[in-house]
Amino acid sequence: MTSIVSYPTPSVYFQTHGCKLNQADTTELSAQFLNSGFQIADSLEDADIYLINTCTVTHVADKKARQAIRSVRRKRPDCKIIVTGCYAERAENQLKELSEIDLVIGNKEKPKIVGFVKELVAHDLTPCTTGSDLSQVLTPKISRTRGMVKIQEGCDQVCAYCIVPKVRGRERSISPDIILSQINDFVEGGYNEIVLTGTQLGSYGFEFDNCDLNRLLERILNETNLKRLRISSLQPQDINQKFLSICNNERVCPHFHMPLQSGSDLILAKMRRRYTSIEYFDAIRMIQDQIPNSSITADVIVGFPGESDNDFQDTFELCSEIDFSSLHVFPYSIRPGTSAQYFDSQIASDIKSTRMKKLMNLSKVKERSYRENLIGEQRLVLWEECAEVGSALKWTGLTEDYLRVECFSSSRLHNQIRHVEIISLKENVLLVEILNANDEG
Repeated sequence: MTSIVSYPTPSVYFQTHGCKLNQADTTELSAQFLNSGFQIADSLEDADIYLINTCTVTHVADKKARQAIRSVRRKRPDCKIIVTGCYAERAENQLKELSEIDLVIGNKEKPKIVGFVKELVAHDLTPCTTGSDLSQVLTPKISRTRGMVKIQEGCDQVCAYCIVPKVRGRERSISPDIILSQINDFVEGGYNEIVLTGTQLGSYGFEFDNCDLNRLLERILNETNLKRLRISSLQPQDINQKFLSICNNERVCPHFHMPLQSGSDLILAKMRRRYTSIEYFDAIRMIQDQIPNSSITADVIVGFPGESDNDFQDTFELCSEIDFSSLHVFPYSIRPGTSAQYFDSQIASDIKSTRMKKLMNLSKVKERSYRENLIGEQRLVLWEECAEVGSALKWTGLTEDYLRVECFSSSRLHNQIRHVEIISLKENVLLVEILNANDEG
């Protein structure tokens, strides 16, 4: 008599580096693996397969990916390691030389990744017959609070310093009907906030008839019961009166992330950015005039080739003048495959470091000042995480204008939206009190 041996279903643990678009991609990959018969592991210790979705926007991102891979191999020598994402797309052959890695799949091959992994583990899998929507597979850390929905990817702008067009391809949009279906899946799954992600959100819908970002936002607000909609990143040229009138809705989060990169028109032109410092400033002013309670964050690159002291001073002065809630400051690093790698007048690392420290110090001052001015004001907070502090429970959450807050409460606040009053600032974190425990926003 032949005995039948039953093998456990392989489980996959996902780790995501980089942008919110990568987070959305990981969510989609999780659903694909789940629907193909794999299990999703909550921790590395429980996983047969480790899949890292990588970033390659800087050399530091590449280094972090390699460190993570080597750490996993040390902790779990028997675990299969799969590398995908932008680093895998840019440097597939280089990564294949690393002995720790079992499989490298670039962005272009991502749709086939489940099949490749099946071949790798040589395991017969029973596909999920019911079909899992995206709301079932987000990581436990943000489970049933915020979901990432990709509406677009790719970039046609080809900035001189940026590798993204090479690793993400040309601009292309997701069908609005698919987007609405995904959002409704999330809402039915209990999610209260959706973040729209993409490489160039303002380019959304160019290949469709009567469809652009504004029309998509209107459809989301009209055709879903979503409580909070957040837009991940925009360019100055995306800001217009129609867009702001749509965003001036209590269901749209009043936070705008708009990369600046430089305050010098000479450097902006050299970077091939499609705006001037005045146009950037005017876009910010338009936002703050139309939506006064909005918060603005920005990315800034220091030490771009040819950046003079005067160019940096232009950047510093523009950043000083704008009421940012936070700045993300990066030193320029050469990315192979970009035109800027061939530019003369590369900036010395010590000069980059000095300029970066100056801007980061400015950001710290702005962050503190911005938050201090909010004491006494009210916000709506989506509560996400809880930790025991002694005998008390400390909850952390996110305001509609993208500020991290904390409070102590014995109530179960997870995934609830509550009205709060900001009472103090401690170590750059806003402390709040819940105004009405029975009132959900």
